[in-house]
Amino acid sequence: MNNQKQEVYLKDWQSHEEHAELMLPMIGRLYRDHNVVTTVYGRSLVHSATIDILKAHRFARLILDNELTVRETFPVLEAMSKLDLAPARIDLGKLTVRYQAQGNCESVDDFVRRELAAVNTGRSPILDEPRDIVLYGFGRIGRLLARVLIEKSGSGEKLRLRAAVVRKGSTDDLVKRASLLRRDSVHGHFQGIITIDEEENAIIANGNMIRIIYADAPESVDYTRFGIHNAILIDNTGKWRDRDGLGRHLKTEGISKVILTAPGKGDIPNIVAGVNNELITQEEQLFSAASCTTNAIVPVLKTVNDRFGIVNGHVETCHSYTNDQNLIDNYHKNSRRGRSAPLNMVITETGAAKAVAKVIPELTGKLTGNAIRVPTPNVSLAILNLELTRATDVKELNGYLRNISLDSPLQNQIDFTNSPEVVSSDFVGSRHAGVIDSLATIVQGNRCVLYVWYDNEFGYSCQVVRMVQQMAGLDFPTIPN
Repeated sequence: MNNQKQEVYLKDWQSHEEHAELMLPMIGRLYRDHNVVTTVYGRSLVHSATIDILKAHRFARLILDNELTVRETFPVLEAMSKLDLAPARIDLGKLTVRYQAQGNCESVDDFVRRELAAVNTGRSPILDEPRDIVLYGFGRIGRLLARVLIEKSGSGEKLRLRAAVVRKGSTDDLVKRASLLRRDSVHGHFQGIITIDEEENAIIANGNMIRIIYADAPESVDYTRFGIHNAILIDNTGKWRDRDGLGRHLKTEGISKVILTAPGKGDIPNIVAGVNNELITQEEQLFSAASCTTNAIVPVLKTVNDRFGIVNGHVETCHSYTNDQNLIDNYHKNSRRGRSAPLNMVITETGAAKAVAKVIPELTGKLTGNAIRVPTPNVSLAILNLELTRATDVKELNGYLRNISLDSPLQNQIDFTNSPEVVSSDFVGSRHAGVIDSLATIVQGNRCVLYVWYDNEFGYSCQVVRMVQQMAGLDFPTIPN
């Protein structure tokens, strides 16, 4: 009997694997030829391996309370591939469940054609021409932004990463920059092929030519010399944070908008993608993407405040050490940060609590905050200790947050886990702004404590790219609604 079970399990797995392998070229063609992003309950299947497709389907059981298999979604994807689709985000999982719910009263081809009628209008670019993107700085965030932008280049009709501006470090600077993009000790190898073009002083990554431009000041670069026009520039240096300093980028030719990957000062709009996108206007040229911690906690705080109301609270972050700290004890202009980052927990300040008020004005003066730098290279944890306007319990609060993470306008920002085994390294590569650790949730009357994991490098970079997409006008229709 055991041998029979073994054969059943193996054949079942092989069948699933075969269907997933057959799905790969269809997913790829939809993306490259039509700019259609195929997902399963919010998990993108683009650039996925066979096992990634199977895992995305396995994830769906959290929503459905039963299995969704590739054998069920394959016919729906096959029907999608027969259509002449316009750019869109299409959730294959939700479409399949909707088809099953109607009792298969029509053919899968007819169902898919009817459901996708709004975008079955022929391939057409969303933008009149691709929007140029420039990275000013090519450090931790800059290189991760490059990875995400290259991954999202699709058929080349959307965003194009054209250049990275740096200070020249050595005679073999280009080779070293390419190597750092190719290999990452935390995030692993680049998914693709990277070469260099010494004549153009450029890195070629999956066919995307990224010029490496050497400059010491924003005003010294004429981007139009490189064919770059109307570009969105992302400043990853954090050197200039006010309107006068950041505005120096606009004094050169070729740049029309600037995003700062740090909290902005003064009246620069601080944007948390998905929460206050309405502040992204055509008239404004300078924006801040706030901090990684602000991006992690603001969607959760907004969600909780909308349903339960927040009287006051405290935010404590256990934040992985950063390049600003010393590897060994040495002089540092800031208190405590001079002590060895890999050997110590270091109490330091965070502006995240105050920054929340810039995004959610109704929480002004209601939150305090502090941070502890801890000896891990990536992934951080925010602890939200909140007093609510009404009493609740763990089941209600977790259930509400789970639903928000699965099917809401904030499902790209808030993720949810109910695993009893997860630790920080499990969230390396998370594309969400933050992940609710539901089994750690504490509720006592009208007080609650929420634990929010976040990849302070990659998750934040994904938030910045979402902001860029909004600024560029890349508003993909999402089906089903």
